[in-house]
Amino acid sequence: QVQLIESGGGLVQAGDSLRLSCTASGRTDAMGWFRQAPGKEREFVTAVRWRDGTTYSGDSVEGRFTISGDGAKNTVYLQMNSLKPEDTAVYYCAAVRGVVRALVVLTNPNKYDYWGPGTQVTVSS
Repeated sequence: QVQLIESGGGLVQAGDSLRLSCTASGRTDAMGWFRQAPGKEREFVTAVRWRDGTTYSGDSVEGRFTISGDGAKNTVYLQMNSLKPEDTAVYYCAAVRGVVRALVVLTNPNKYDYWGPGTQVTVSS
């Protein structure tokens, strides 16, 4: 069983930046970030496939959020810039163990094998 630990959430103002971190306790083949706002479905944010470092991001955060990390350490970061009030949500880290051929599959939460408990990000206007 792989455990994921997230950190870095908090309360910030619109326009600020924030960086989230997540470390997995075991080997992973891809890691990603999702978010869920109150009353809404879980939304894909971004993900990385470790074997080639390729990343994939959702349209709502393209150009503002960046995923990075170290596959050897099973650690991933989410750098969030130009935060908006609509970015307020619980942010979840997730991991895949297994072959990931098409990056688009990483947008599906059902593809992931392990999940962190989530960290709250609140952006005030």
